[in-house]
Amino acid sequence: MANSFGLPSAKTGPSLRPPRFRAIRTIAALILREMSSTYGRSPGGYIWAILSPLGAILIMSFAFSFMVRSPALGTSFILFYATGYLPYNLYMQLTAKIGTALRYSQALMSYPGVTWLHALLGRLILNTLTLTMVFCIVIIGITMAVDTRTVIDIRPILDGLLLATLTGFGIGMMNALLVGLFPIWERIWIIITRPLFLISGILFLYEDMPKVGQDFLWWNPLIHATALIRTGFYPTYHASFVSLPYCYGFALTLITLALIFLRKSFRTVMEQ
Repeated sequence: MANSFGLPSAKTGPSLRPPRFRAIRTIAALILREMSSTYGRSPGGYIWAILSPLGAILIMSFAFSFMVRSPALGTSFILFYATGYLPYNLYMQLTAKIGTALRYSQALMSYPGVTWLHALLGRLILNTLTLTMVFCIVIIGITMAVDTRTVIDIRPILDGLLLATLTGFGIGMMNALLVGLFPIWERIWIIITRPLFLISGILFLYEDMPKVGQDFLWWNPLIHATALIRTGFYPTYHASFVSLPYCYGFALTLITLALIFLRKSFRTVMEQ
């Protein structure tokens, strides 16, 4: 027997399906549950996922158009801020969703075959697909509505989105671990990440900052992701400071450490 989302009943005996198929089926069921609870119960559903970042981009573009004559790149304020805000939004949304995945899916752990890793992967897949879709829709809408005079190179854009995704996943997993072990970490994290919006290259270019600022900002993986994405929209912009080995190494190290410690401390985390 299975419930309405395809998860096996807690009373069901061992499944005869191969373990790989059971894992895929479990993750798919968790994704469907997440879609229903997140987007199926609110008016507009997925529409708000698009309107929220679009509204933020429009407000920034309108405000800064009165303060400066032209954006740091190109001629379109809205495209410039979109290429900075959308990867930041992807990172922030993923971090928040992954960080609360274990708490959100705690009741489902009683089902046979449902593990903490399934809960994390389910949220990663759904929110990555959703936020990538939002990125594409907003960018396509901007290029159709505004004469941006841009030539799109898809490869650096995909690299930048992947960097933002992996960084968000890694930090979200570490937050899920730390909040489970030390509940006060949730409040501490909110405080220490408040300046992140200002130091992730959304409103400026890394190259325009003084040397002291560059030395500090270089360690922020998001500014690398933002610069990569902008090289895909502005052919004359070359972000020579971007280091893929550092960014991928940073994200994959966080993911690996989180997996190791969650495997060892999962029961402690879930008891908090």
